[in-house]
Amino acid sequence: MQVTYIWRKFHLHRYKVIVAICLFALCVVGASPMAQAQQKRWVQRNNPNYDEKKLTYGFLLALHSSSYKTKYSDAFVTQKFDTVYAVNPTWTSGFTLGFIVNYRLTDYLDLRLTPQVAFYENKVTYLYTNETHTDAKVESTIVEVPLLLKYKSERRGNIRMYMIGGVKPGIQASGKKEQTTETLEIKSTNLSLEAGFGFDLYYPLFKFSPEVRFSHGMLDMLGNRTNDFGQPLSRVSTNMVTVYFLFQ
Repeated sequence: MQVTYIWRKFHLHRYKVIVAICLFALCVVGASPMAQAQQKRWVQRNNPNYDEKKLTYGFLLALHSSSYKTKYSDAFVTQKFDTVYAVNPTWTSGFTLGFIVNYRLTDYLDLRLTPQVAFYENKVTYLYTNETHTDAKVESTIVEVPLLLKYKSERRGNIRMYMIGGVKPGIQASGKKEQTTETLEIKSTNLSLEAGFGFDLYYPLFKFSPEVRFSHGMLDMLGNRTNDFGQPLSRVSTNMVTVYFLFQ
């Protein structure tokens, strides 16, 4: 299917993509102060009254790299699983689409809600003593509603730095498991803590914000604990790094 093809492309080139995005963001952020330094000090601000608005809207695009964090169970060291010597999660890539609803609390603090749809393909590899392995894949589409606080610095010309953090509940909208008799089963709900930073770049007609955010799952996502994939584990949680592109 097309979505799976895109995920695999992201997986193959995820480090190049993330490095390129970070370099692009640094260039954009660095270019603004340099350009302003070459101009007169009275350079006109773009959207000078933008930050006085109580309620603003926008949309976002994002690329993420995610991985399960696993913890072994007591059954892992029993004779039943003596042929399994490791269970290794793998970092995989995906993307997110969503909307932005931003409410200004004070001059330096905003409350932000970003309902979004995220596409994931997570993989866990089971390694055996006979030098074989089995990949358990979980493809899912998750509806997420992050609720965040955004703390902003003073605006300098047409740039403003900020830090952001909050919680991100999510529920599975659809999913596809690998076509095998058994596989790793994951629960359909999750709750994560999020923290990150970004830059508001002001343009004449809109505001663009590149942002990096880190996410840590708080809930145990392990579903079926009785099959051969679930018994060696006592806990499965999520970790994720996301690069956002926000337009308001």
